[in-house]
Amino acid sequence: MDTLHQVRAAVIGYGGIGSAHTASLAQGKVEGMTLAAVCDINLARRAIAEERFPGVRVVEDYHALLDGSIDAVIIAVPHPMHCEIAEECLRGGVHVLSEKPLDISVTAAKKALQAAEESDRIFAVMLNQRTAPIFQRAREIVQSGALGNLKRTVWIITNWYRTQHYYDSGAWRATWAGEGGGVLLNQAPHNLDLWQWICGMPASVTAYCDVARYHRIEVEDDATLMTRYANGATGLFVTSTGEFPGTNRLEIAGDLGKLVLEDGVLKWWKLRESEHDVRWHADNSMPQIPLDYTEERFDGGGAQHVGILQNLANAILHGEELLSPAADGLDELTLSNAAYLSQWTGNACIDLPLDGAAFDAQLREHAAHSMTHEEMASIPGGEYQDRWQTRW
Repeated sequence: MDTLHQVRAAVIGYGGIGSAHTASLAQGKVEGMTLAAVCDINLARRAIAEERFPGVRVVEDYHALLDGSIDAVIIAVPHPMHCEIAEECLRGGVHVLSEKPLDISVTAAKKALQAAEESDRIFAVMLNQRTAPIFQRAREIVQSGALGNLKRTVWIITNWYRTQHYYDSGAWRATWAGEGGGVLLNQAPHNLDLWQWICGMPASVTAYCDVARYHRIEVEDDATLMTRYANGATGLFVTSTGEFPGTNRLEIAGDLGKLVLEDGVLKWWKLRESEHDVRWHADNSMPQIPLDYTEERFDGGGAQHVGILQNLANAILHGEELLSPAADGLDELTLSNAAYLSQWTGNACIDLPLDGAAFDAQLREHAAHSMTHEEMASIPGGEYQDRWQTRW
């Protein structure tokens, strides 16, 4: 590792989340990391940064940061540019933390990962919900084998509600060319990541990604993924930006019990003997398997963004293990890429590992016909149609 006492960090992209990271560094919330520069192509944003952070270098072009004055960059620009910038910075000898998702394409992400290996620089991704104790506990239980062989996972995560105003707030939003996807690529990457971090990667994905179901956009605002794991277990992932009030409930079932995570509570039904053994050896038809039930309550969500920044600083300065290495971001991105490819190919079952070339070809086609926000204003609907309603 580098012989440093302070990591000189630059934030590339002074928008919503980039300005939050900039403030955290400027306020000294990350021990061992200092704000050394801010980069943005927008003149007005650069002016704001110069006013708020006197003495901090402000530049228009991120290439200017590769002059030896910066140790690490935090990339907070539109998704399609993440790995292009990451690759150049890594090859320029700079450590990189990218905002989620890692990119919009697994192919692009793999190129940046290769650059990290060849440069021996650290490459991390902002998967900040990994700092939440409730998810860390669920991972510990599942990965330890305490649930036995997994049978089914179900995550309903529909509390990512957004209005049309949100989508209209940036020209790059909700377009294939500018954002590269919808709820799966913008809001739900955190949950897709946690899903595979806790339960492992599936062997196949079949998906239904509904475009403009609730909003005037050209990408999906509602998605359902059905997966199958190598051991035959199944998974279901449901997400949306068009439901209110939404649900956030993760259920994981195995032959030794079940976990349910909801409202900050982890509920655990722990069987005293394997359901598999009972099923085959019980001397009656419907026995009640003895079990122990516990609840664990978690009040906080962990250190979140600042925690990932601190982990990066510690990794650079002290060799601490990364909580969210970029390679893990590749797994999350694989799930959303596979979901889109499934939708674009008649909701076909997509085997993993993903055929990146097939996805890229489809993505290029969609991006080539991407609409402006003015054009999207003519999209009909954007509301739940009356025919979908159930009359009691």
